[in-house]
Amino acid sequence: MTPDSLQLLLQAIAQGNITPDQALEKLKHFQFEPVEDFAKIDHHRHLRTGFPEVIWGLGKTPEQIAQIMQVMGKRSPVVMATRIEPAVAEQLEEQIPKLIYYPIARICALKTNEIPRMGGGVISILTAGTADLPVAEEAAITAQLCGFSVQRLWDVGVAGIHRLLSHRELINQADVLIVVAGMEGALPSVVAGMADCPVIGVPTSIGYGASFGGIAPLLTMLNSCAAGVGVVNIDNGFGAAILAGQILRTAQRLQRKE
Repeated sequence: MTPDSLQLLLQAIAQGNITPDQALEKLKHFQFEPVEDFAKIDHHRHLRTGFPEVIWGLGKTPEQIAQIMQVMGKRSPVVMATRIEPAVAEQLEEQIPKLIYYPIARICALKTNEIPRMGGGVISILTAGTADLPVAEEAAITAQLCGFSVQRLWDVGVAGIHRLLSHRELINQADVLIVVAGMEGALPSVVAGMADCPVIGVPTSIGYGASFGGIAPLLTMLNSCAAGVGVVNIDNGFGAAILAGQILRTAQRLQRKE
């Protein structure tokens, strides 16, 4: 956004040529901020989608990630980078002293201010096995950094279904459920048969050869006979958290309209 374009927009509001709501719509699609020649930061993404831009770490150098985070940190209370391996995190910590690293989730975060809470609602996250934890923690940390309340329940897969059944109260308390499973991926169907809220299935690439790197659990979840199951891509804990957040935000918006 240039000073001239902003001044013209403000003059139009002052003269009554456009309403404040119309001006907000224009601001949602205004200028991005370049970082040298390798990135263009979309500062207004949170105005359009409710969530700020998040950095995908794989394929970027530590120097590029650090520069992007530092620029984004000037305007956002929290900056997040996903899929950050420990060796890269060490280099980032040297350049950004206040950086926080979540090793299981492989997420780096720079908190420049208090994270605003996103209202009511609880996102509960379940895993079939301990090996699914990296994807589940990516979802959990993403949701927390976005300001949502999170409950965790690990290692309750269908091979020992009594483990899940002993936690029915947690399932009943959830407003959105994220269910992470590899192998055959049956857990989301079982949970959806017990829950009265949306269930987001996350297939993981954990499993023996016939799981085809997550294809088998993905197909199982897509073919679920339980109603109310949505499915994100293989190992996409981040995407599951954002979808859960959008569900809660939509419910809150509808309540305000009543």
